[in-house]
Amino acid sequence: MTTRPRPLVILGATGSIGQSTLDLVRRYPERFTVAALSARRRGEELAKLAEEFPQAALHLADTAARDGFIESHPQLKARLHGDLEDLYGIESGALVVNGLVGAAGLAPTVNALERGLDVALANKEALVVGGQLVLDAAQRGGARLWPVDSEHSAIAQCLRGNPQCELSKIWLTASGGPFRDHEPAALASVSLAEVLDHPTWDMGPKVTVDSASMMNKGLEILEAHWLFGVQIADIEVVIHRESIVHSFVEFRDGVFLAQMGAPDMRLPILFALSGGEHLACDAAPWSPLQADSLHFAAPDPALYPCLELARAAGRSGASAPIVLNAANEVAVAALLAGELEFTGIPPVIDRALQAHQTVPVGSVEEALDLDARTRISVRESILGKATS
Repeated sequence: MTTRPRPLVILGATGSIGQSTLDLVRRYPERFTVAALSARRRGEELAKLAEEFPQAALHLADTAARDGFIESHPQLKARLHGDLEDLYGIESGALVVNGLVGAAGLAPTVNALERGLDVALANKEALVVGGQLVLDAAQRGGARLWPVDSEHSAIAQCLRGNPQCELSKIWLTASGGPFRDHEPAALASVSLAEVLDHPTWDMGPKVTVDSASMMNKGLEILEAHWLFGVQIADIEVVIHRESIVHSFVEFRDGVFLAQMGAPDMRLPILFALSGGEHLACDAAPWSPLQADSLHFAAPDPALYPCLELARAAGRSGASAPIVLNAANEVAVAALLAGELEFTGIPPVIDRALQAHQTVPVGSVEEALDLDARTRISVRESILGKATS
């Protein structure tokens, strides 16, 4: 019996996760098809994809970009949808690939899960700012959440067939970013170009900055907490410069399982798209014979203060991770705009957390309202400091 290709709704289609996903669609046309493509503002890139995938519905989040798109490509107007959620009804049984960046990915994730659509989640911030909301939505919709981050995909693979009660700890591996060999004092003089020069992965600017500060790993601690039901204290981080071991799980008897492979994001994406199959992929081959040695080291708290800030927010729970994430996003944007030094990111986040009184969060609307208010106050604090 022939099975029809699974339709994909790709959010962030012009970003790195979206592009990797489309590479896999081209590689496996018998397994996957593109039902819908969404981008934030890259209208010309979306138009090229629309030509390649003529069956796909389209969406642009930015209003100005949408108006320009219609003016430049009137023949595509009928395929362009104003609301992101309209894309979820295009194909029954679609898998939503969430490659969005930041807290903007929370509402689309919850909406998809509530509609019964499985989600391949590369947007870690959705779980950071609304972990319980996401899990509750999946339960209501009877939908499945597939992790796409290489670390969380690795953990999911290591846990297959192993009872949760036997798990002792999760060990998240981290490249350490471009400053893993720096002394903490040397960070005061790093340039933006150095911050964006990642030694292993090719990612967008926001994620690359988070890797340099290791806030990405802090956010992944919170993500792992929600995905696997593990306490914050039982999630460790280890620097692994080769980026071959993508994470470990440790069991009660002291046994470790690791998932290893080439550092290629198409591998965890394909695992999620296929529903947990190990399909052939043209990723760069890797063999243990290629590894003269693998190195592991504890992260220096003085070099990576964002790690402890994330842990502290996770221990506080409730609204604290929303403030953590919002403050980080604003600080990173300020760095990219030339308004803040790299070493200014942790103090901005710390001040926001210190000023916040933790409160329960019962809805997506409450989460996004706090997110918006935090962004305003943090932005004002950065501008005030810059002009004083």
